[in-house]
Amino acid sequence: MSEKLKGYVEKIRFRNELNGYTVFDLSCRDENEDMTCVGNFPFINEGEHIEVTGSYVEHRTYGLQFSVKSLEVIKSDDNISIERYLASGAIKGIGNVMAKRIVEKFGGDTFRIMEEEPERLAEIKGISINMAMKIYEQYNAKREMREAVIFLQQYGISNQLAVKIYNEYRQEVYSVIKTNPYRLASDIRGVGFKIADEIGKRVGIDMDSEFRKKSAVSYILSQASSYGHIYYPEEELVKGVSEILGMSCGDIGDILSEMVYGGEIICKEEDGEKRYYSNYMYYMELNSARMLLDLDCEFSVSDREIDLRIRQIEKNRKITLADMQKTAIREAIKNGVLIVTGGPGTGKTTTIDAIINAFEAWGLDFLLAAPTGRAAKRMSEATGYEAQTIHRLLEMNGAPDDDREGVMFERNESCPLETDAVIIDEMSMVDMPLFYALLKAMVTGTRLIMVGDVNQLPSVGPGSVLKDIIDSGRFNVVCLNEIFRQAQDSDIIMNAHRINAGKSISLDNKSRDFFFLKRDNPQVIINVILQLIIKNLPNYVGAGMLDIQVLSPTRKGELGVENLNIMLQKYINPPSERKAEIEYRESIFREGDKVMQIKNNYQAEWERRGYHGVAVEQGTGVFNGDCGIIRFVNTVTQEITVEFEDNKYITYPYAMLEELELAYAITIHKSQGSEYPAVILPLLSGTSLLFNRNLLYTAVTRAKKCVTIVGLSETVQKMIGNEREQKRYTTLKRRICELGM
Repeated sequence: MSEKLKGYVEKIRFRNELNGYTVFDLSCRDENEDMTCVGNFPFINEGEHIEVTGSYVEHRTYGLQFSVKSLEVIKSDDNISIERYLASGAIKGIGNVMAKRIVEKFGGDTFRIMEEEPERLAEIKGISINMAMKIYEQYNAKREMREAVIFLQQYGISNQLAVKIYNEYRQEVYSVIKTNPYRLASDIRGVGFKIADEIGKRVGIDMDSEFRKKSAVSYILSQASSYGHIYYPEEELVKGVSEILGMSCGDIGDILSEMVYGGEIICKEEDGEKRYYSNYMYYMELNSARMLLDLDCEFSVSDREIDLRIRQIEKNRKITLADMQKTAIREAIKNGVLIVTGGPGTGKTTTIDAIINAFEAWGLDFLLAAPTGRAAKRMSEATGYEAQTIHRLLEMNGAPDDDREGVMFERNESCPLETDAVIIDEMSMVDMPLFYALLKAMVTGTRLIMVGDVNQLPSVGPGSVLKDIIDSGRFNVVCLNEIFRQAQDSDIIMNAHRINAGKSISLDNKSRDFFFLKRDNPQVIINVILQLIIKNLPNYVGAGMLDIQVLSPTRKGELGVENLNIMLQKYINPPSERKAEIEYRESIFREGDKVMQIKNNYQAEWERRGYHGVAVEQGTGVFNGDCGIIRFVNTVTQEITVEFEDNKYITYPYAMLEELELAYAITIHKSQGSEYPAVILPLLSGTSLLFNRNLLYTAVTRAKKCVTIVGLSETVQKMIGNEREQKRYTTLKRRICELGM
């Protein structure tokens, strides 16, 4: 049952600027007591007279509170409340003395004066006409925020989303909502076409209007990258538009032609089909092809001199390089662009190390980088040289740019990387936007060496960069195919190669690092997984429970990551009075939970902490796939603090929790570029589009010491025999071939 309280905002204890979540003390004159109130609502200030509707709740730590569902600011008409508001600090420049003077002068007419005749404030001693106008601007801004949020609520928009929208558009919010609400779908994170379309219906936009259909086309193309695509064929585009509009759009050729003619989208007729691109994605791919070809120059170095250096490297390092490794060194010295690819155990890391030694022998500077922090850390440990993420290499500053993700790099065509060579590891993970940013920071004469396993899953982001470059046939590619003797002792590595070759694998449990447990019931499989994580595997691989990773092909279903995370959290990190927790939508985040960042956030602020938790370094940026542990949950301020790798701490306000999810179990796709002491794969049954060879190969190669498959052997063998993969619509290969003719 809802109740009402009326009073003055005595003290604001916490306010989240992103979503309006506020904790404040309400001085209730009728009850002659103060009450702590919590909730999400339009911004208020200390001293304001308000009426709140909600209910009493008992917080386990902070006692009785009033949970606010709605709030109304009451225009005060008594001098005491007006003076109290002005003296609260809500308006800079007005303190106790000045508030008293203003109220003595204007009394109950004070707020009307501030809104309609602000110049009259200059009649008060100590207030100039300039200060009077600043007071007006501040007072007006507070009012505008509340009015905008109330305006948005009539279209079914929540307070939290309304604050986001207002912060994006400010006073333009009214014209955006009334004339083109579809802008919200591309401008505001968390607003899809459906929400924008619902607003469109409420403001009276015709459901069969060309404007609505054009907005749907733009939205579908802008979302193509979410599925890994650079473009959509006409048939796929029309199908997507029809689905989100909820109507048949079989004939929108005229609309597409009009958008192409107007420069809103790009159409290319290739391979017997019409392909539609957003302008951003088309030119990004085209310019990437051009810049990559510009780097592909030859350097005049004799083979005899290179062979001499290679023999010296073998002598100094006390190793014997395989023929293809020697070829990779020669090509790296002689060419501007080189791709080195190979499966596990074929010596990619040794090859990188040898190329580095060769560069040093020639006096060449070099930089090492990888797509993720984990991959960069492994690269550093393997080579003994500093490696960094590509984002850090390019000196990401998080400032808005003209690209869709709002990221800017200090290193670009105006300020390129100052080096002779750049070596990128785990290249299969690099998507089109990141590759484009890298190329913009390189100049002709700088060598680019890309190392990766082309048989891994493609990048999470759009494009199929490594595969397209190799398939273009335009650049030097060295394929490492010899499995070294020490790698042959690992059934993880040998089975990975068998899987990749489409050969069946032994599941007889005679291995020391590759196990199969036959189970045919989802609940039994979950129980086995728990047993492995809690009891069996930690001692066997010398790791903690949180280091053991469950990888699933799917998100949904009993063995999908969503359900698995609920079950694993329940037993690995159960609720406790000593562990604070916070509920967000259908998830619970608890101190001690393992979590993953699920989207790039270039503005997120992090800090590295030294002794006693003191910040010793600060920066911005957290990326899709980064994993960490929740170290602190503040239930009052609705914030959680996560410690990521390399001692990076990020505090997430409630509005940012959409960027996190539990990570006891993750999809195989999200595991790319990572290695774990032990991997557990629940494999029972699923669609052939997901349960394929490529996915199984990627999952197996994530493990360093132990792979355990729990499920059915026939499912494993079917995956090995299934070469079907999700198609990606990319044309980097075509652009390279066109420009390289």
